[in-house]
Amino acid sequence: MTRIPELQSNISRIKEVAWGLVSTAALVTAVDLGVAQALAAGPRSAADLAAELNADPGALAQLLDALVAREIFDKNEDGAYANNALSELLRDDDPHSMTYLVRWIGHPLFWRLWPHLPGAVKAGEAQSAEVFGDDFFRYLHTHEPEAVSVFNAAMTQASTHTADAVVRALGLSGGETVADIGGGQGRLLRTVLETHPAATGYLLDLDGVVAHALPELRAGGSLADRATVLAGDCRDDIPVRADVYVLKNILDWDDESTLKTLANVRRNANPGARVLVVETLTDHTPEPVVTSALDLLLLLNVAGRKHSSHQVAELFERAGLTFTGVEATGTFLSIAAGTVPEGGR
Repeated sequence: MTRIPELQSNISRIKEVAWGLVSTAALVTAVDLGVAQALAAGPRSAADLAAELNADPGALAQLLDALVAREIFDKNEDGAYANNALSELLRDDDPHSMTYLVRWIGHPLFWRLWPHLPGAVKAGEAQSAEVFGDDFFRYLHTHEPEAVSVFNAAMTQASTHTADAVVRALGLSGGETVADIGGGQGRLLRTVLETHPAATGYLLDLDGVVAHALPELRAGGSLADRATVLAGDCRDDIPVRADVYVLKNILDWDDESTLKTLANVRRNANPGARVLVVETLTDHTPEPVVTSALDLLLLLNVAGRKHSSHQVAELFERAGLTFTGVEATGTFLSIAAGTVPEGGR
């Protein structure tokens, strides 16, 4: 029989999880208002902050108290609010800023999608066509330019958090040609080229994405002589011959799309080329709550999923690649590694 204190603790925990949407809404609101930036110089009262941020003092205090309860921001004995180690990450000028990641996680697009999760679970199918009338990313790039900008900035921030550690874990000798497939604006490739002066590389992503590639990689940039930026969909073709193919956080869609992408690598690569899938693996993650949340979002918007190392190995085998194991990066990401076998092309 469950004891009353244990029961009450369990009830409290369920309520906290159920109210998780408030955490998202409060974080996005604080980021959009610029609260952490306004507290950069030190503690301030809600009234003082409200005058600068064009907010109601009482309502702003309610928002901040909700975030203090979640250990984001501190509240001093005199009632003034202050940044802490967590809220510092909500400043745009922090080198590890998470502002656009927060905005993407809490974007209005997803508030429209989440109520359709029961349908995704029952059918095992994406619900984006029902909600938006189109494939999620096609709709995004066609109808939501502001959301695309938020997404690209969020992916760049995420890459900034991990790029150095991931590049160290790639095991490059320094002179390889590296293809960053679906590499967004090229943060990872830039780190590869800066770390290895003899390396060359390709950045391949959709036209609307590479149009905003990092300036160092584009014509006239400091790394342009060693970088080639290509527009294309990796599910259609990967017209690149490289020593190392890096696919970071792009194989989370449906298995058919994943297999098309891996088959395109195999068809274009030389035998012996390395294929490195960099993503959060469900059996190697230090962030199971975050990973499982991403897993459900992928189901909902693209009928995709986060993978275990065993699932990646199976996908490699089905695509005709040789799976060689998993490498840790020291971050929430792992590297599922493989090679193109003889006769791979």
